[in-house]
Amino acid sequence: MLKILFPFIQSATIRWYAALTLLLLLAMAGELFGLHLLATTESRLGDVYLRHHAPSYQPDPDIVVVDIDDPSMLAMQKIAGLWVWKREIHGFLLEALAGFAPKAIAFDISFQERDLGSPKSDAFLSDQIREFPHAYQQSLLLDDANSAHAIALADLKDAFAIKNQGKANAKVSMQLPLATERSAWRLGLVNSLVDADGVVRRYRLYADVAGWHLPSLPARVVQDLGFTLPQGADFQMFWPAQGHKRFAYADLFKTLTEERQHLAPGAEAALDQLFRNKIIIIGSSAPGLFDHHLTPLAPGYPGVDILAVAMDNLKNGRSIRQVPPQWPFAAGFGLIALLVLAFRQRLHPGITGGALLILSLAAVYLADQMVAHHWMLPVVTPLIFAWAWFVSAALAGYLRERRTRDRTVSLFGRFLNPEVVRKIVDHGETVESLSGQMRLITVLFSDIRGFTTLAESKAPQDVVNILNRYFERQVEVVWKHGGTLDKYIGDCIMAFWGAPMDDPEHASHAVAAALEMQDNLLAFRQELLAEEDSDLADFDVGIGVHTGTAVVGFIGAKRKLDYTAIGDNVNLASRVEGLTKGIARALVTKETMLACGDNADITFSLRGSFAVKGRAAEVELYEPLRKIP
Repeated sequence: MLKILFPFIQSATIRWYAALTLLLLLAMAGELFGLHLLATTESRLGDVYLRHHAPSYQPDPDIVVVDIDDPSMLAMQKIAGLWVWKREIHGFLLEALAGFAPKAIAFDISFQERDLGSPKSDAFLSDQIREFPHAYQQSLLLDDANSAHAIALADLKDAFAIKNQGKANAKVSMQLPLATERSAWRLGLVNSLVDADGVVRRYRLYADVAGWHLPSLPARVVQDLGFTLPQGADFQMFWPAQGHKRFAYADLFKTLTEERQHLAPGAEAALDQLFRNKIIIIGSSAPGLFDHHLTPLAPGYPGVDILAVAMDNLKNGRSIRQVPPQWPFAAGFGLIALLVLAFRQRLHPGITGGALLILSLAAVYLADQMVAHHWMLPVVTPLIFAWAWFVSAALAGYLRERRTRDRTVSLFGRFLNPEVVRKIVDHGETVESLSGQMRLITVLFSDIRGFTTLAESKAPQDVVNILNRYFERQVEVVWKHGGTLDKYIGDCIMAFWGAPMDDPEHASHAVAAALEMQDNLLAFRQELLAEEDSDLADFDVGIGVHTGTAVVGFIGAKRKLDYTAIGDNVNLASRVEGLTKGIARALVTKETMLACGDNADITFSLRGSFAVKGRAAEVELYEPLRKIP
């Protein structure tokens, strides 16, 4: 499939892209369907969504909190002394609240230790709990099933209203309200579910212990009131920015006990309206009782308020549901598929990256809006894997382009002026794109006359040194006029104009180079004579120039490529150079003369028509000359 998507790249690169795509898709599937290594990151982004929508969450007015806060702890000292208060205090409050016929009263207070000094106090609380049919107490599941607190689960079946039968003789270690009698137990767990980063985001519906499903306190209360619970063992909570309506424990206690007989009839009716048909949760926010937790909204969130939020969520169907993992996987797959198509179309990585950024922001916005409808969509995982594909592919593309650029620079650096090479590379040209082209060009051949005699009269090292010095000068002339150095053929230089870069004035530039090469020759000869090398007095050149179409491109093997021009017009330029002896140092064909047009600096002198091998008709040749001002 990748070969179809990437038809422009080599098979080795196709295999690399295929491996990258397959690896990332498998890793994304493993993450979403099992590993969950990015769960904390997903959750923290989800916390941002929850904080954003928290102000729109209106707490259920039928859930109220009776709070043992710091002022209550201080105010109750005159009545009940220091904490822990005698259990009859809670019994008196429960008795008073029960008179208003609330739907339920739940104690988020531990009654684990018996008051051996005041057993009647514990008994009074037990009686009040037993008499009110919807009074509930908390319990805590402990880790050590073999501790002294271990109890048979079968003995707790009625206390927890367990509906299923688990493993026989199974025991559980649990903190139970031993201060109250078992006949008064209507229990639910209040164990916190803490994520890996220490944040409470979820609440338990039940704990599975050896097949026994022990309900949480919120689930027990809400289910007993006739509401349907969501599926699963736990649920993610939706958090309100504003807490539920609350009453200070001390103020409420005084009002309902000491001051109640002095209340006006209207005040009594107002109290009845406050608590009738309500779910009342009695707990503590006092820091000294150490029941505070880190939540998506804030640190130090009181446990009693978490209990209220959990009940609100369950009662009103406000819990957050997780989108099934196949949907974020499909989203990640779709993003990677779009990236593959973008790379297939050779879109600029900047454009592709910008588009991916827009899609990423759109995905985050969509996930945020879904929270308002109680759905949590994981977007971090598909986006991370999509960005991983993009970064890996972009980096691979950059390295591949860098290798291509370096190869192009290396190849063209032998033929062209470095400035021209830079322009070619900036245009994104490659060996492949510049090969096999039919171009209108002007070809120049420059050959040293009398080279054989020179080679015979000089030592080989001297001959090489002279040629190198000469070629160095003449190549600079070719490059100066924008020409392409094709090759050295012994003592001959071949160059052409009009490729690889387009040059509308290629003929004029080639002729100007030919004229300067002649001047360069004379200067070089004088330099040699100044070195008292009289053997080089006859050092001369012949230059032939012709304009016509030719096939231009890289020819050769992979290890040795040359950028060259081939065709009959190239051969004609070579033969024109061979006709220069005895006529002129430089000759150009009529085609070149006409291609130069009305050049302000060059004129041409007709030297006649000459027979050329391979041509039936004679070729009209001209000597290029500089115009005299």
